[in-house]
Amino acid sequence: MNDFWWTLANGCFRYLLAGLAAAITLTFSSPSYSIEPVSEPEDQPLVEILSPDRLPIGFYTFEPDEYWAEPRDSYWLKFSNWVLRQERIQGPRVQSLGQWADKTLSGSEQGLPNNQSYLRIGFATESEYGDIAQFEPEARFRLDIPTTEEKLRLVIESESEDLIPLEERQRDRQLTEPNRSDTQATGALRYLTEVGDAINFSNDVGVRLRLPPDAFWRATAEKRWRLDDKWILNAQQRFYYFHQDGWGERTWIGAGRPVGNGWYFQSSSELEWVHRNREFAAAQIFSVRKRMNNRLIVTPRLGVLGESQPSWRTTSAFGDLTFRYRLHSNWLYAELIPALEFPREEGFKDQASVVFRIEMFFSGIIEDDRL
Repeated sequence: MNDFWWTLANGCFRYLLAGLAAAITLTFSSPSYSIEPVSEPEDQPLVEILSPDRLPIGFYTFEPDEYWAEPRDSYWLKFSNWVLRQERIQGPRVQSLGQWADKTLSGSEQGLPNNQSYLRIGFATESEYGDIAQFEPEARFRLDIPTTEEKLRLVIESESEDLIPLEERQRDRQLTEPNRSDTQATGALRYLTEVGDAINFSNDVGVRLRLPPDAFWRATAEKRWRLDDKWILNAQQRFYYFHQDGWGERTWIGAGRPVGNGWYFQSSSELEWVHRNREFAAAQIFSVRKRMNNRLIVTPRLGVLGESQPSWRTTSAFGDLTFRYRLHSNWLYAELIPALEFPREEGFKDQASVVFRIEMFFSGIIEDDRL
């Protein structure tokens, strides 16, 4: 009997040692089978997840100790709140106007969303050699209606760029409203198509909205090439005819590439036939552009302008530096543009100026490109 109990105790002891050895082996050699209890991660409060400390450093323009500061009641705060309220009210109205016109003209109950209609208003002031001018109001609009016929659009714009002198178009952001040409609003039906190897082609037939009306026709072809992994080439050819101003043509070629450290270089050349003057006008522009952060874009430019009559000659040269700052969301912007011009009519004497501008876009959808 004693031998029986001794054998039983000895067997239990061996099984206990084998189980302990197996547990130790699993614990140290295979963490996925550890006998330690699994701890559940603690849920982080939403306030901590959305804390300003977790956002990129360029998201805010104020200091960290001002994150939770109470707003100060001021005239600027009241004015800014009024501006924000106007965008929320007027933006959807502009978008709805385009959709309403789309459905009305196409005869469809459904309008295509995200048309490119916009209303842009603002104020700008220009100073030349200490002569500070008053703020001048500015306003431009476009009603771009993509009808349910995908290739046909109705485009109504506040100005016709084909009748704006080449020099003025190249220096548009340096000018205030009194210094711009008045070309009247235009309305046109635009037919879009592709020709050959993805060449975008459009035909416009319309009128200048004035009395008496001035009918016009315009054809534009555009093409983009990627030359290699860095260089991109763009080209645009346009022919147009206005009943009262005659015909004309524009050829534009631009090439660009990144040049390092966030800068993007672009060279553009343009040649235009001015029928009323029976001459060619030309422009050569070099520019670089960099997005400094999610609010500020800096664009230095150098340009030379010329004409073919009485012989090929330089009419002016200029340089400018544009600081474009996004004040709020994607519809409120400020610009500061110091510029230096050397016009032939002034004996190439330097003409310095500084333009400050505030712009507001009222639209359901707007992109910050070249608007």
